[in-house]
Amino acid sequence: MPAPKVTVGQLLDRLRGSLQLEEMQPGAGLDRPVGNPEVSSPGLVLAGYVKRFSAERLQVLGETEITYLQSLSPADRKKILELFFSFPIPAVFVTKGQRLPIGLREIASAAGVPVIRTKLKTAEFYRRIKPVLEMEFAPTVTLHGSLTDVFGVGLFFTGKSGIGKSECVLDLVERGHRLVADDLVITSKRGNDVLIGRGHELQRHYMEIRGVGLIDIPAIFGIRAVRQQKRIEVVVQLEEWHQHAVVERTGLDIETTTILGVELPKITVFLNPGKNITVIAEVIALNHLLRYSGINAAEAFNERLVGRMKTAAASNIQAYLQEDHE
Repeated sequence: MPAPKVTVGQLLDRLRGSLQLEEMQPGAGLDRPVGNPEVSSPGLVLAGYVKRFSAERLQVLGETEITYLQSLSPADRKKILELFFSFPIPAVFVTKGQRLPIGLREIASAAGVPVIRTKLKTAEFYRRIKPVLEMEFAPTVTLHGSLTDVFGVGLFFTGKSGIGKSECVLDLVERGHRLVADDLVITSKRGNDVLIGRGHELQRHYMEIRGVGLIDIPAIFGIRAVRQQKRIEVVVQLEEWHQHAVVERTGLDIETTTILGVELPKITVFLNPGKNITVIAEVIALNHLLRYSGINAAEAFNERLVGRMKTAAASNIQAYLQEDHE
């Protein structure tokens, strides 16, 4: 899956307030694509070593870099800056509200690279911008289903259209749990094994109930009935019951599914008249919490059963030997 791209202008609009950003050449270079989620300082490049320079990253000039540039002679500074801006840099950020070294603005303008200044200290700037970039470049997929927060566990309900996903989630909300997204769940991968689901910005927190139409969940149940995003932890597959269905009876063999390369436990629930799917969903969430804390009911029961069988077998052997008088 190719990494999504965002432009410098889009980042600037999104972060202008939180990062206290100021364009040094208003409007210049804002259409340049940012193709990498990393941010770095070009220390070695300013010293002339460019063999391992990651030019596709956003570049940050902190106090050390600015002081170094100001210490150079005009000719040396011009040579270094021309070398630096000859690379396809998306944008350059100058931290701590520092004054630009003489010649930097002009050389950057000639190269079409925007220079943006922030009042934040360098470490604080890194701390604030990295999570935003990670979110922008996270692998993303849109899933058909409903996502809820049940006892703090993210349950993703999936199944064919019309099987009752939305109705199940609506019942969970009525019981005090929280809706994240219905019908379409935009899922992003964070780190190696975390999936975060959220709803589409236009459709978020609305639900379609067949026969009723669209309903506004926070308007009916209150703002506490919804949340903006949630980690997906368990996939609940809803299927129609049929007599040949293979149903897991003990829970020893845990089925899994993979989303964006992340393996998740999958529980298949067969629907038939009279089954209380809402209570089952709550039990799935609670059972997941128990497993997370190291308690596995199926394994514990199996160990007890095997232990009892071994004890009974040993007793039978002992009784046989006692009665064997030959």
